[in-house]
Parts: sequence; C-alpha cells; structure tokens
Amino acid sequence: MNPFKEMQALVLVATHGSLSAAARVEGVTPAIMARRLDALEERLGSRLLHRTTRRISFTEAGQNYLEDCVRILNDLAGAEAAAAKGSIQVSGHLRMTAPAGFGRRHVAPHVQQFLKLHQDVSVTLDLSDRLVDLVNEGFDCGIRLGELADSNLVSVRLAEMRRVVVGAPAYLAQHDVPQTPDDLLKHDCLALGPQRGWTFRVSPDVRGPSVKTRSIRVKGPMECNDGVVLAEWARSGGGLAWRSMWEVGEDLQSGRLVSVLDDWAAPPVGIYAVFPERRHLPLKVRAFVDLLKEAYGQKDYWLPQQPVVAKRRTMSDQP
Repeated sequence: MNPFKEMQALVLVATHGSLSAAARVEGVTPAIMARRLDALEERLGSRLLHRTTRRISFTEAGQNYLEDCVRILNDLAGAEAAAAKGSIQVSGHLRMTAPAGFGRRHVAPHVQQFLKLHQDVSVTLDLSDRLVDLVNEGFDCGIRLGELADSNLVSVRLAEMRRVVVGAPAYLAQHDVPQTPDDLLKHDCLALGPQRGWTFRVSPDVRGPSVKTRSIRVKGPMECNDGVVLAEWARSGGGLAWRSMWEVGEDLQSGRLVSVLDDWAAPPVGIYAVFPERRHLPLKVRAFVDLLKEAYGQKDYWLPQQPVVAKRRTMSDQP
C-alpha cells in the first residue's frame, strides 16, 4: 500500500467527515478507503480513528498525525509543482482573515515581511472577530484561535495559546492574591462582554492535554467586548483579567501586570491556519503559513517565557 495514499485517505476523511464522502472525492469505493485506513493504523501500530456506523472521530494520536499528514502532503504538492515547472515563483493575490486583536499584533507585521520576500504577491488582510466563511467569501486562508468547529476546513497548527489571570501590582497590593479559582468570586473581574466564564484545571497537581477543567463564573463592575480595553483596565488597576499570553506577554515582562493562579491554568489551545480543502494548496498560501509557523516557533517570540507571578501577601506586607 502506498503510504501517501494512506495519508491522503486520512486527510480526506477528516475533511469530509465520513468514508463515503471521502471515497466520492477520491473516486473509489468506501471499502477501499477503509482498507487504506486499516493499513495505515497497522503500519503505525496505533489507533488513529474511532469508527462507528454513524460517526468518525480522531484519537489524540490520530489528530497529531493528521496535522503532520497535511503538512507533508502540502510539501509534496509544492515540490512536484516546482519540479514540473523547473522553478516557480510565489505570486498572485492572497486573501486571508484573522481575529482582529491577534491579527493586528501577530499577523499584520508578518505580511510586510512576506511581501519583501515575495514581491510578486499582493495581500488583502481582513481582521474580524466573527467566524468568517472562507469558502463562500473567497478567502484563501484564515487564522483561528482555540477549538476548531468547522470540519470542512484543513488546518495546520502554528503554535499554542496560553491564558493567564493578570492584574496590576497596585490592585494586588490592595487585595488578597487569589490562591484558588474560587477566590476570584471576591475580586473585581474584568469580563469579555457577557462571556463571564474563566476556565481552570480541576486540580493544580494534574497535568497533560486531557486534564479535566472547570469554568468559574466571575463578576465585576466593568465588562467590555474588546480585549484591548480589558488589558488597559487591568494595567490601570481596575481588576483582574483573563487574557492570552499574546496580548499581555510584554506587560508581564515589564512588570506592568503580574499573573496569578498559574498552577491552575487550563492547558494551552492551538493557534491554527485553516484553508478550504484542495488537492494542491496554492504556493502563496503555503509560503505564508510557513513564514508564520517559523516566526511563532522562535524561542523568544511569546514573551515572557516565565510570567512574573504575584506572591501571597503576609502580615509583614500590610501597610
């Protein structure tokens, strides 16, 4: 069995959600697709999929392997295109979308670098916090944070995103530093609009990607649907905020903010590039995704490596 056929079968099933749908795209029978998946699992010695008559779901090993398969198949397609045409230049117009706050800070600056490397490319970057329909709105690529809900898109994991509870030193000097998530109920918490639930581990001593979590319903005198405003309120001493490291990393590094409840922090979630399923990913998309992945993978990109952590006040600290 051709290992690339097996990998392609896995990607098609993930993209289209069933053996029959993947088989139609490939032009084979569902039985052939099933045999390819069986051969792949046997060769790897690992279960990648849970298959029932009604649904297909990925194991943790399967999800990780799927991301590698997408990358390898895209690299293969690009290599074949380059070999077929002798040499190929990255060119054309790239339309992409990203969440507004993240896009301003961690996508837009890389667009300029990308255009310096590939002068035959032009870019439209749409920054929006709504869930953009890539296919119907004509986008080549999108950046998504957290859990991916759209099974009709192919994804590449670019980096991990970690959230922390932060507050200004002045605020924490006037209040007891929370030691457990339940202590937040006694604090002024800065909520992102009506979404007041902050996620934490059930226990600080349990680690791993499958750790159980719980949501704490926080409250406070101020809320806003803009994360930039929440971070500013936190810096000015207005309360505690639950923000992503990509937003507040520099504030933690400088000491403008300090983090609390780090031992209770939920496992990080992914930052993904997503794009419509295509047999050959356009070179302009692959080149920009590779640039982002390389940038986000730099050792010091997500500052700081270790947040400044608030210490518990003692009686000797009291004014």
